[in-house]
Amino acid sequence: QEPEEKKIALELLETEQAYVNRLHLLDQVFYTELMKEAKTGKTVPEEVVKMIFSNISSIYQFHAEFFLPELRKRMEDWNRNPRIGDVIQKLAPFLKMYGEYVKNFDKAVELITAWSEKSPPFQELIADIQKRKVCANLTLQHHMLEPVQRIPRYELLLKDYVRKLPPHSPDRGDAEKALEMIFMVAQHSNAAIAEMERLQNLWVVYQRLGLEDDIVDPSNELIKEGPIQKISTRNNSTSEKYLFLFNNMLLYCVPKVIQVGAEFQVHLRIDVEGMKVRELKDTEFPHTFLVSGKQRTLELQARSEEEMNTWIK
Repeated sequence: QEPEEKKIALELLETEQAYVNRLHLLDQVFYTELMKEAKTGKTVPEEVVKMIFSNISSIYQFHAEFFLPELRKRMEDWNRNPRIGDVIQKLAPFLKMYGEYVKNFDKAVELITAWSEKSPPFQELIADIQKRKVCANLTLQHHMLEPVQRIPRYELLLKDYVRKLPPHSPDRGDAEKALEMIFMVAQHSNAAIAEMERLQNLWVVYQRLGLEDDIVDPSNELIKEGPIQKISTRNNSTSEKYLFLFNNMLLYCVPKVIQVGAEFQVHLRIDVEGMKVRELKDTEFPHTFLVSGKQRTLELQARSEEEMNTWIK
């Protein structure tokens, strides 16, 4: 009867072998053959193939030439030296390479779809490779998902391994440290995705605002946006406006009637620094609040009390 922790270590080795085969298929078969065709100029631009496969070559080489052989050596020597924690500690920092691949994954899948429609030879070549036995009737997209799922898999296996280790195992300290490192890398990869989404959403907002150069700044954070009524005390009326609140500025905008390019025209920027906001008790215009900043003071009316409160907050 093998000890539990050895079974898990063996499972890690077996899944790593299968994973390296999958990476080989992605890098040495799909990527290499699509690249070869791209160079002839008949299917798709080389740039597109590179964008689809991101940094898969580095990931493949790392696992095939370093991690898998190290793991194999360990398992052959298990009875004399039952430990894998230190090898995984060496692996963990390199897993940050996955940030790039994971971040690129959705874009890669979109590119495959778009170019399969645009370029029949590209689609045919992929279909050809997919028919081979090594593909096991699975699509390129399916194989590409594997690296995205690999880090969470390490985390689960290692958690299990640490749980099953005898209290005085010589590998306990290393394995616990390795688990912590893998956990940090998984966080890093999630943070990379979150940051990419934040930048994409920000870019969409900037396009709606007509890409005014003094507004476009990648470090800005959009906090809230929405329609608002502007109260004109002069003639006691309201007009429809739109607000974008960033961490550093409030943009007071007018919706464009003819939406060519931008959706809004920025009428006014008020710096958040030194800005004051308070509710106004106005019987004629309910749910009204006052925003006063260095540049200007605005009387604004929300559609409901709840909406007014979220703006003020």
